[in-house]
Amino acid sequence: MLQLIMLFLENGYEVVFASPAVKGENALDLTALGVVEKTIELNASSFDGFIQERSPAVVVFDRFLMEEQFGWRVAEHCPNALRILDTEDLHALRRTRHEALKKSVDFTVAAMKTSDLAKREIAAILRCDLSLIISTYEMDLLQTDFQIAPELLYHLPFLLPKIQVKTAENWPSFSAREHFVFIGNFLHAPNVDAVLFLKNTLWKLIKKQLPDAELHIYGAYATQQINQLHNAKEGFLIQGYTTCPETVVKQAKVVLAPLRFGAGIKGKLTEAMCCGTPSVTTSIGAEGMHAALPWPGAVTTSDTDFVAKSVALYTQEPLWQQAQKAGRTIINTLYDKTALIPPFLEEVTALQKKLAAHRTANFIGSLLQHHTLQSTKYLSKWIEAKNKM
Repeated sequence: MLQLIMLFLENGYEVVFASPAVKGENALDLTALGVVEKTIELNASSFDGFIQERSPAVVVFDRFLMEEQFGWRVAEHCPNALRILDTEDLHALRRTRHEALKKSVDFTVAAMKTSDLAKREIAAILRCDLSLIISTYEMDLLQTDFQIAPELLYHLPFLLPKIQVKTAENWPSFSAREHFVFIGNFLHAPNVDAVLFLKNTLWKLIKKQLPDAELHIYGAYATQQINQLHNAKEGFLIQGYTTCPETVVKQAKVVLAPLRFGAGIKGKLTEAMCCGTPSVTTSIGAEGMHAALPWPGAVTTSDTDFVAKSVALYTQEPLWQQAQKAGRTIINTLYDKTALIPPFLEEVTALQKKLAAHRTANFIGSLLQHHTLQSTKYLSKWIEAKNKM
């Protein structure tokens, strides 16, 4: 979302960030970037006046829940605004995989299709003029299995600067680095599961082969469940929130990310590439992230494989250096913001010019907009009236 905000700011847009959420202690000060911040209420007609006064040309919804809550109000009061849904990742995909893991069964698209969450999420995609999809896997899933028209979807991964030769030359060397690292927000269930899996299964096997190695766990909002995993004797260290994750990752020799469920693409893994730090992950961790390019480390298929590849990367400098170069290639080939931004802005401009025709072609979206607008509208008004009692 921050990358999208910067994209619009740098291309002449005035950006207003409106949110019903309470700002946390780690929240970024967007006003320092030139963004107008506005607090809005759920189920409140005050939003109607706010959106009418602003009369935006483009409205970006941060995930489908925001589209559900405010999409009908935008459609009713600013019908000419281009409505873009930033999916971040497919929540229904992540949730269905989590349920499959808990039941020890394989994930299936059929199971995902039966979930209410998938129906809500797909409905939000259909109601919007354009949905931003971060993963190539999810682009294919939506078009092939959910029959979403390609013109409603736009693949826009992370927007990152190219890694220049001088930058790579200044990365800490293999011999200057030590230990393993995991980094991730603990409000995100896949990160909690990954750390528990490291503690209970993988780390003891790695530690057995590398007795002097340590695993440093960083992340905001660590719960008591996570903090109590700290064990200095085992080299399993819960470090908590860091204000400089880039420094932490650059100092580490290998990033470990045994993600057993999830969706989208993983910031911890692109960050590892940008810091010249090889990573060991799973097929879900690497999903939709590297096209046909070699992974900068290892994508593993079993616990034994994960342990073996982690030890190999940690101890074999030629293998480590090869992985580091592969990460730079991926960033410069697939995530170069100078190559990604211009065509996206062209798409936005083109859609604005043919918005009526675009919406007419999306009849199912118009149908969902009509029925959802009515049902959500009156439910929201009922909640608003109840809150005034």
